[in-house]
Amino acid sequence: MTQPVSPPRDSTDKVPSAAEKPAWRAVFFRADVRTLSLLGVLAVLILIGGLTKPDQFLDTRNLQLVLTQASVIGVVTVGMTFVIISGGIDLSVGAIVALASVWATTVATQEYGFAGILFTAVLVGLGCGLVNGVLIAYGGMVPFIATLAMLASARGLALQITDGRTQIVTVDSVLDLGERDAYVLGVPPLVLVFAAVTVIGWLVLNRTTFGRRSVAVGGNAEAARLAGIDVRRQRLYLYLLSGLCCGIAAFLLIVLAGSGQNTNGNLYELDAIAAAIIGGTLLTGGRGTIVGSVLGVLIFTTITNIFALNNLQTDVQQIAKGAIIVAAVLVQRRTASTT
Repeated sequence: MTQPVSPPRDSTDKVPSAAEKPAWRAVFFRADVRTLSLLGVLAVLILIGGLTKPDQFLDTRNLQLVLTQASVIGVVTVGMTFVIISGGIDLSVGAIVALASVWATTVATQEYGFAGILFTAVLVGLGCGLVNGVLIAYGGMVPFIATLAMLASARGLALQITDGRTQIVTVDSVLDLGERDAYVLGVPPLVLVFAAVTVIGWLVLNRTTFGRRSVAVGGNAEAARLAGIDVRRQRLYLYLLSGLCCGIAAFLLIVLAGSGQNTNGNLYELDAIAAAIIGGTLLTGGRGTIVGSVLGVLIFTTITNIFALNNLQTDVQQIAKGAIIVAAVLVQRRTASTT
């Protein structure tokens, strides 16, 4: 009885070469290179700041100030990153921060103390996010138009509430969070909140079904729908998340400024989108990282601090930010065309 002879091995049945490694390895490789590049840029900026204004820039108080200022826009950027990854955009984040901050600092709200201010800020943020999400997910509106309408409405309502006046916070427990006595091992409480939001955002994006669904919706919404994902509900949740981050940022801004103003959050949408793009988040959706977005925030905040210490005008700062955004988008397009 003859033994069955196995067919000869085809020339195509070869061991995958290094160039044929799974796609996910290439993705991680690109992410690592991008993260290292951002860290390199941040290191260069710190070096420039240390050389131009060594006594001021490297001072502990100044470094704490940089991190504190990055905390507010950083929390907003975490929410914005999720929205952009899903293929959306949110132009209303700055206006939502302003509305939440003034609503939470009215005389009536401050009567409820610390909890009342925090609860109101978060609730207003969630409410605005809910409106955005319903209009976009179930109303069929383009995200650009829906959030632009929210921007105008929230700014107008914030102005109506304040009547153009600054609302001073009188609740000591809120103001105390901004004092040096509240620092934990030299770290301001606002920075700790920012760090917590960043960690939670990273875990949600990379370790949960919600994060995977967000990426899937941004990559190909129709394919995600055919795979069983409720795309409309997912988009609603994403704008709720963005609104939640805006509410938290509004409370941090109240602590930092000690007041609520209708001008709060001015151009936050530009800073958040720019930081996400610098961090490697694609405007077309389907790819992005929380770590990259946070590094983008730190880069922009450091640039602003260096310009301020060197007495450069605000218009120069805006021009520099615009140039950086253009450069980042060009790099993204070049990277996309070569992969």
